Amino acid sequence: MTEQWDAALAADAKRVGEAVAVAGTGMVDREVLAEVVALCAVAGEHLLVVGAPGTAKSEVVRRVAAQLGGRYFEYLLGRFTEPNELFGSVDLRQLREGRVEFETAGMLPEAEIAFLDEVFLGSTAVLNTLLGLLNERVFRRGRTVFASPLRVCVGAANGLPEDPALEAFADRFLARLFVEPVPDDRLEDLLEAGRRPAPEPPAEAGLLAELDRLAAAARGCELGGVTPVVATAVRRLRGAGVPIGDRRAVRAQRLIAAAAALDGRTAATAGDLWVLPLIAPTADAQVLARETLADLVGEAANCSLVYSAEELSRGVRARGERLARVGAALLAECAAAPAGRDLRLRLEATLREVDASFDAENLPEHLAGIRARLVTAVRR
Repeated sequence: MTEQWDAALAADAKRVGEAVAVAGTGMVDREVLAEVVALCAVAGEHLLVVGAPGTAKSEVVRRVAAQLGGRYFEYLLGRFTEPNELFGSVDLRQLREGRVEFETAGMLPEAEIAFLDEVFLGSTAVLNTLLGLLNERVFRRGRTVFASPLRVCVGAANGLPEDPALEAFADRFLARLFVEPVPDDRLEDLLEAGRRPAPEPPAEAGLLAELDRLAAAARGCELGGVTPVVATAVRRLRGAGVPIGDRRAVRAQRLIAAAAALDGRTAATAGDLWVLPLIAPTADAQVLARETLADLVGEAANCSLVYSAEELSRGVRARGERLARVGAALLAECAAAPAGRDLRLRLEATLREVDASFDAENLPEHLAGIRARLVTAVRR
C-alpha cells in the first residue's frame, strides 16, 4: 500500500519525538520506556511497567510528563491507600447542603499523565474506581461525574499478579514493558549519567496540542490495507503459544495506528507491526513474539520512536534510524563545544557500531552522511 505522508503530522511527530528524546537523556537503557509512554499517550492506551525497585521507572515517566506538559499525578499505592488519596475528598461545602460531591483539583481524575507505583497493591475500592476511569476516561463518584483528560496512565509493579482478579485488572493495561537493572557493561555510563542534572522542562506551554493532533490522526488512521497482515501476525502469535485475547487483538490496532501517526503517516503499513510484542503478557512471551514476527517487522523503523522500534523489531532499518539519531546528537554536542575525552569516546563507539552493523554498500544514505561527519569530528 502507498505510504501517506502528512507534512503537518510529521512536524508534530518530530516535536514530540524530540521532547521524548530530551526526557530520555541520561536515562541509561530507559529510552524505550520514554518512547512507549508517548506511544501509549497517542494511542489512548495505558502502560504497565514491570521491574525491580530502583530501576528509574517513575523518573522516566516524570521526565516525559515534564517535557510534554499538562497536569501530572503520581502516587505510591499501598494496602491501606484510601480512594480519596487518589480521587479527592468529599466537598464539605456541598455536603452541608446534602450533596455528596468530590473535590478533585490536583488529583488523578484531572491529570493528563499519571504514574501509579505498586498499582496492584490498591484496595478493591481503589481498583474498582480506577478501572472505570481507565476504561472510559470518565470519573464517577457520588454525584461527581465528568470526563477525565487522562491521556495515559502508567502503572508500575515489581512483578505480575497471580490473583485472577488482579490479572483481569492488569489486562486493562494494553502495553507492557519489562525493565531490568542496567547491565554491567554500561555501569560507567550509568554512574556518569547520575552525576548530570535532569533536563529542564520546556519554557513554553508544552506539547499537549501536538499530542492531541497526533491522537486524532491515529484515531483516523487508515488500517484497512494492513488488516490481513495484522490477522496473520495474531494467528502466528497464538500458534506460537503467546496468549492474545480478542480484546487485546482489537485494541492492538490503536498502537499500530499511533506508531504510524508518530512516523508522520495517515495510513499504517506492515512496518508498524513492531508494536505487537508490547501486548504479549510476560517477558518470555515478548521475546517469543519478537522471534515469531521477525520476518514481518524486519524493515520496521520509526522516525520519532527510534529506540523502541529497534528494540521490538530487531531490524536493520530501525538500527540505522537509531544510529543516525545518536550520531546527529553527538555532532550537535561537538558543534556546541570542543570534544573532550568522554565525547570523543562516544563518537568512536558510535562509529564502531555503524561499521559493525552495515557494509559500505548497504549503508543508508542519510547514515552515510552522518558517518562521514563523525569521522571528521574524531580526527580533529
